[in-house]
Amino acid sequence: MPELPEVERARRLIEHVAIGHRILEVTCAHDPIVLVNVSPTTVTRTLTNRMVLGVRRWGKHLWLELDQRPWPCFHLGMTGHFRTKGDVPLQLASSPSHADQTWPPRFSKLHLVLTGGIELALTNKRRLGRIRLRHDPEHEPPISELGFDPLLDLPSPTRFAELFSKRSGVIKSLLLDQSFAAGVGNWIADEVLYQARLDPRRHANQLSASDIRRLRLKLRHIIQTAVRANADNTQLPKSWLFHRRWGRKSNMTIQGRRIEHLTIGGRTTAWVPEVQE
Repeated sequence: MPELPEVERARRLIEHVAIGHRILEVTCAHDPIVLVNVSPTTVTRTLTNRMVLGVRRWGKHLWLELDQRPWPCFHLGMTGHFRTKGDVPLQLASSPSHADQTWPPRFSKLHLVLTGGIELALTNKRRLGRIRLRHDPEHEPPISELGFDPLLDLPSPTRFAELFSKRSGVIKSLLLDQSFAAGVGNWIADEVLYQARLDPRRHANQLSASDIRRLRLKLRHIIQTAVRANADNTQLPKSWLFHRRWGRKSNMTIQGRRIEHLTIGGRTTAWVPEVQE
């Protein structure tokens, strides 16, 4: 599932190819699940002949800043990707081994043709992504309802500790709560807790000051490292739990410690009881 690093990669891709270009043609799928309270005709009319001035992201949401409002906002869901013509699709842990090379890609929900021969497509196989039009994305739902962005707006150590002291839920569920930390998904939460040596079942308001400091440092480090790697999982450190966490069978860390799985808040959690207390 695309998490903050993957969405930041998509933002940078769009920024690289689209800034300063005008949208000449728009093909929008007739999909009332992906399109939120807007018709394909309205999306097409709104985007056609608009200049792309900027690309912004908060958490797992991103949006285009055009020379006229409203602006298109995107949530990629579990299988959403932005692609440009001729690129190599990003390989996530859940991606098939042989990526689709057809163009426009299968399951395209939005296909843009821009000046300079640039083409950009948003695919969404499982239809869990969303396309919205917003006049002021940052101050309108759903983006306005999100918590801090760990890359763009990580709270100070003091403020971070205050946020935890006010929450009684288990820390794994808290990290996945987008109204708390926007952009943190399942693998990032597990990695943070593993590297911070914290049991995912512990309650947030029962963590010590040193626990919270460690958790904040690991959250920052993991997000920044994954973003620097451009969300390419082959470039993540080999010692990370990420490489060995997948599947419900017990695996071993690179240090030889047993990885176990449990369910917290309806989500599969990978953890290492020997080091997480």
